[in-house]
Amino acid sequence: MPGSSPRGCPASLLLDNDRVINGPVSEEKPICSAKGCRADAVWVLAWNNPKLHAPERRKTWLACEEHREHLSRFLGVRGFLKDVVPLAEWESAADS
Repeated sequence: MPGSSPRGCPASLLLDNDRVINGPVSEEKPICSAKGCRADAVWVLAWNNPKLHAPERRKTWLACEEHREHLSRFLGVRGFLKDVVPLAEWESAADS
């Protein structure tokens, strides 16, 4: 169909911190990355997969208070977790 996306899915947008979203960028509060969670994020879990990423590369997941430990453990047992930082601190470091 004219104007439709390949395979029926619109392209994803990549933000500065590697979070992928579908659709336009909004000014909404960041939400937790845990499946099905819609709570406000308060933590940034910085990680990388050493088999895929350069050592200095940092991918990010966002976590609410309830899911910080679970998501940290998930990344940690795989050797991917590099840092856990409060969201406000991460954002202020990105602004400077």
